[in-house]
Amino acid sequence: MQIDAVAALLMGLAGAGHCLMMCGGLAGALSGNASLPRLLAYNAGRISSYTIAGAIIGAAASQIMQNMPDGLVYLRLLAAFFLLVLGLYLGGWWLGLQRLEKLGIPLWRALQPVAVKFRQAQSMPALYLAGMLWGWLPCGLVYSALSWAALSGSASQGALYMALFGLGTLPAMVAFGWFSQAVQAFLKSQGFKQLMGIIMILYAAWTAIIALRQLGILH
Repeated sequence: MQIDAVAALLMGLAGAGHCLMMCGGLAGALSGNASLPRLLAYNAGRISSYTIAGAIIGAAASQIMQNMPDGLVYLRLLAAFFLLVLGLYLGGWWLGLQRLEKLGIPLWRALQPVAVKFRQAQSMPALYLAGMLWGWLPCGLVYSALSWAALSGSASQGALYMALFGLGTLPAMVAFGWFSQAVQAFLKSQGFKQLMGIIMILYAAWTAIIALRQLGILH
């Protein structure tokens, strides 16, 4: 259980370049005229949404495990698959995860105008609500992290995993406005993303091996 929590945090850290590309525009707009507390309020809202989603997924997964003896093992295989796909996605070797992101576009189109209005208000509560709405932005990185929340087997643990994932993304999102152009370029560089992709792929292989051993397929 502990290693899965570490994986959730690692996914957030590994996706720094992806976060800057997906949400960097908003972070940059905030950092230009917002204090650190306001940036933190926005990101607290974003992480709150991840936490809520993790609780929902964890609760659903617990029901699956109660009805399937090997449910946790199959969920681990699913998580390994998503981690593999994420690694390929981060490295730019296969962008199939973008298809999954497109499934969330209709919901995001409905939420985005409201999120923008909250952001423009610039008050602390409004920025927190804007962050909560922005947390539902279609994102393959988040979807992959949710597969790890499913491994938790409970709403509370699923919430914890996604909170850790959100904390992993926090340095890149909060520090965006203070990063030098050189640091931003490095985090967005193909070399950095490929390195993170390789780490995710290796983690996926290790996770799959554990699951296959639990099924008795590997020894």
